[in-house]
Amino acid sequence: MKELDFPFDAAYIMRKKRGLRKELLGDGSKRIKKKIAVLGGSTTDHIVSALELFLLNSGIEPEFYQSEYNKFYEDAVFGNEELDSFSPDIIYIHTTSRNLTLIPDSPTETAESVQSKLDEQEDIFRQVWESLEKRFSCPVIQNNFELPLFRRSGSFDGWSTCGQAAFIQRMNVFVSDWARTHKGFFVNDINYLSSVCGLTKWHNADDWYLYKYAMSTEVIPDLAHSIACIIKSVYGKNKKVIDLDLDNTLWGGVIGDDGQEGIEIGPETATGQSFSEFQSFLKGYKDYGVLLAVCSKNEEENALLGLKHPSSILAPDDFVSIKANWQPKDQNIAESADELSLGIDSFVFVDDNPAECAIVEGQLPSVQTIPVTSVHDAMYMLSRSGFFEITSLSADDMHRSEMYAANAKRAAQQKQFGSYADYLLSLDMTAEISGFEPVYIQRVTQLTNKSNQFNLTTRRYTENEIQQLSISSDYICLCGQLSDKFGDNGIVSVVIGKINGNALDIELWLMSCRVLKRDMELAMLDELVSQAKAKDITRLNGYYYKTAKNNMVSELYGDFGFSLDEKAENGDSVWHLDITDYKEKNKVIKTKEKELIK
Repeated sequence: MKELDFPFDAAYIMRKKRGLRKELLGDGSKRIKKKIAVLGGSTTDHIVSALELFLLNSGIEPEFYQSEYNKFYEDAVFGNEELDSFSPDIIYIHTTSRNLTLIPDSPTETAESVQSKLDEQEDIFRQVWESLEKRFSCPVIQNNFELPLFRRSGSFDGWSTCGQAAFIQRMNVFVSDWARTHKGFFVNDINYLSSVCGLTKWHNADDWYLYKYAMSTEVIPDLAHSIACIIKSVYGKNKKVIDLDLDNTLWGGVIGDDGQEGIEIGPETATGQSFSEFQSFLKGYKDYGVLLAVCSKNEEENALLGLKHPSSILAPDDFVSIKANWQPKDQNIAESADELSLGIDSFVFVDDNPAECAIVEGQLPSVQTIPVTSVHDAMYMLSRSGFFEITSLSADDMHRSEMYAANAKRAAQQKQFGSYADYLLSLDMTAEISGFEPVYIQRVTQLTNKSNQFNLTTRRYTENEIQQLSISSDYICLCGQLSDKFGDNGIVSVVIGKINGNALDIELWLMSCRVLKRDMELAMLDELVSQAKAKDITRLNGYYYKTAKNNMVSELYGDFGFSLDEKAENGDSVWHLDITDYKEKNKVIKTKEKELIK
């Protein structure tokens, strides 16, 4: 829904939130359902209403628990039956600087007394977080703290021993340190958000005194959008590709008319410097695992010439796909998505031409567009949109672009072979299959929340849940890493099976789209059967739950040789395989197995 895309009209959202909710719930979209507990240090009703809209728009249907007014500490530390029975999937702690009850208020405070207050204030929140972790083991989102609007002592307040702003800043360091050292704990940065909105806009005396909202109701959509971005990132709803126009987007001028020497890029001019800054900004996204692509109406020769400009920061090798031709841009985006085995909804399209953006929006509604009215505005929209919010960062993420580039080389090699079987053998593939070792937990969690196409049940797991499964004797957990002569694809496949007597119920089977049609699934099946036999299991039960994106695996179990038990009208199906006389199916992948962690 465009009304909920950044930049949005906050006043419109607050005024029309009931109608927007009705429209979203009635649009026929299939969404994952999540239970969210909101523990508030102030009033949270409007926050929850706005948060629901942004989550629905992101493909998540939330159910909420709200604490009573300012009962976040009691709910977390002492608990209550309603919250316990709610059993949240994720917890959001909505506290602000108004909940810092020990802020120093006198210039006579000594360094020792302020430190004592800081220690006591930190301990209050530490109790909250530790209690929630012990009771629920689910992701927790915690606000950090915004600065006050008023300062008695001017800038002195920000650095003095007794300064209130100084105390708040030290609390923010404490919150950040906790997040870095505790898995599944995320910071909602209202210190930044209040600054970017403006403290005079953020703080509203009437909203506090009359309704006990700790911030202006005017900025509640900004707050809710920020929380929603973290939640959708936790559940794998991020975008994956920035698809970029070239002329007047990555450089000033038109390469076909002006030539390489005539485009503006580099420090010589103000315009050139701005495009250099934009290119550097985009390259930073690549370093975090976001894929970059080109979609330009241009001759490919000219496009490459522009990217090889001596002052260009981005080079052709930085892009996983370059479409420089005269086809409609929506067709080029669709072709890139197909070649990369990614969904169209993974793409963000950036172009200086508003007409091109409008065409892409019309033809590919799930593609987000960013019009480049100025370099500054484009950078701001990319950073505030939340398309690429990071809640975890694995080694695979930082090498994702290289992995997709290697896939392009594989595709080129495939054309040299008469048969697909010969092509697979030429790759010299090796799979390493193991249990969920600690080093793989983060990547396994990412895959369970991001993989949609080759995913038979689309069950989602938190990092804590994956950790618990990895050490449970009631489960067989496998993850597979595939490498070949072009490079290492990293962890690409995950299987989770629950032992049920002499049967194994396969609760999750997924594979990354970048290794489709490589027979990795056969290698995983061989190892799964081997591990099952070692535990005296004789039967595998497989489940397929139909979604809008996983039709490609609807008959996977049948292809494996499973027998169909039942098939529902909605497309769901249940299968089984007697493994007593199972014969290995993989023929082209050399495998080496590592002992399961149990």
